[in-house]
Amino acid sequence: MTDKPKASAAQRRSAARFAAIQALYQAELSQLPASDIVREYSDFRLDGDGGRDLDVSNEDLIDPDRGFFADLVQGVAARMTDLDVLIDGALEKGWTTKRLETVLRSILRAGTYELMAREDVPMRVVITEYVDAAHSFFDENEPKLVNAVLDRIGKNLRAGEAGQN
Repeated sequence: MTDKPKASAAQRRSAARFAAIQALYQAELSQLPASDIVREYSDFRLDGDGGRDLDVSNEDLIDPDRGFFADLVQGVAARMTDLDVLIDGALEKGWTTKRLETVLRSILRAGTYELMAREDVPMRVVITEYVDAAHSFFDENEPKLVNAVLDRIGKNLRAGEAGQN
């Protein structure tokens, strides 16, 4: 097996976000603890080694930032109630987090967690990354919803930073 291409820190974080969305989706459907999901992804999904017997090559995939991935998945799980309150407050009247499709809910939870807990990542980067992720899963209005909701939450949580843009 050849080495993976050298990726920048930003690319590795993007890959971690994408994997975290998938892991959060799996965690919600399976009802497994976040620590179990992180372990499964670390052991079998993040680097492609677990799939080498399946005749699948992941050589072109970017190796995600595993610490960042674990922080996103475990942070969302630990602060789920707080995240859902923020998301519910940013949704249009009559909508709640529970009414959202599971992947969309996972995207918004991860993005909201990052806005809440990862001040080392600029607000605009967080929003752009999760809108891009939404485009990977949806073709319609969902990416616009992700943009609007995370923008509202970001302006609430990071008022000083939002005023700079």
